[in-house]
Amino acid sequence: MNVIFVEPFFPANQREFVRGLVEAGATVIGIGEYHHDAFDPDLRDWLHHHEVVSSVTDVGAMTDAVRRIQDQFWVDRLEATIESHTLPAAQVREACSIPGTSVHATWLCRDKPSMKQVLREAGVPTAASAAVDSAAQAHAFADEVGYPLIVKPRAGAGASGTVRVASRDELDRALATFGAEGTDSIAVEEFVEGHEGFYDTITVDDRITYDFVSHYYPNVLEAMRTRWISPQFVATNRVETAPDYAELRELGQRVVSALGIGTAATHMEWFFGPKGLRFSEIGCRPPGVRAWDLYAAGNEMDIYRAWADAIVHGGTDQRPSRAYATGIVALRPDRDGHISGYSGVDEAQARYGEWVLDAHFPEPGTPTQPIEAGYLANAWARLRHPDYDTLRGMLDDIGQLVQVHAR
Repeated sequence: MNVIFVEPFFPANQREFVRGLVEAGATVIGIGEYHHDAFDPDLRDWLHHHEVVSSVTDVGAMTDAVRRIQDQFWVDRLEATIESHTLPAAQVREACSIPGTSVHATWLCRDKPSMKQVLREAGVPTAASAAVDSAAQAHAFADEVGYPLIVKPRAGAGASGTVRVASRDELDRALATFGAEGTDSIAVEEFVEGHEGFYDTITVDDRITYDFVSHYYPNVLEAMRTRWISPQFVATNRVETAPDYAELRELGQRVVSALGIGTAATHMEWFFGPKGLRFSEIGCRPPGVRAWDLYAAGNEMDIYRAWADAIVHGGTDQRPSRAYATGIVALRPDRDGHISGYSGVDEAQARYGEWVLDAHFPEPGTPTQPIEAGYLANAWARLRHPDYDTLRGMLDDIGQLVQVHAR
């Protein structure tokens, strides 16, 4: 099988998808924005051919590059694993008659109000939502649903650009900000109270073959706005043993079928609270912030190869062991500036070193990154443990013990 893979070089774990495809027996052809001279020797060896384009989100340039490739090779699949790449990739697939997740399914995953409408029609509970193009439409939705509300770019990813508003004045300020940024259409939705997590899968022909459940502590919007919090997300190893996940898994399968995602990785965000389970964001791509690496470590499997086997062979013999819960704690600098040092690291290592998977502590003098840049923006540590609750306690302790100092 000949597979085109979009942007094999950046971010760094993109190379693992290429590796998985090669080990599954595929001939891999890359298209990306970086010249192959920047690639490490393994990546250069894995790629049978590579095309450089000015932007992998430029559908015209991508279509031209794929057609050049098709003049030389039969192309069985074209795969993209980054949120912003998925819709251009689907459009190129359609233009070049390559199988894969359709433009319609990919568009639904990007256009939040339309996606939620399809899910509601399939019996999947979601927050009330609307796409609005004017302040009058936003106010009409607010009058019907009430405050608080969530306001975000219509095609946003995760918490990017997301604002919680609790009054008409706050809604007007948010709308003015989006207007100043050139956002011409936004999604407004009911604020759903509850605990937030995510449900990630690998699907084959609309059937979930692998699934993983993770929890946010605290919810993303709070985590990305509050400096003193050392936020975590934790992947549970109780997916098949805890009855609380049965509804999540059943509805997750309904999501995949309703959207017609086909054979792909998926990322679904959910809330559970007083109104029960609600699905939020849906993506036809893997999760970000290297969550797949946590799944691999917790389940003693090569998840990139499992994905590749799904693409190339329609399945795999690997099975998740569910041996460990895994998680990451993000460690924020105490202010913006430059990192000046750390405290508590040696003590944390002494307490929990045997369970540490890896950690990242930028060198003193490194410029800090804004807290809204995410879990991997500054310092972090990732751990695993056979017991989920024990792991949660470890991550909590590290978050309080280890301090990142800046000046």
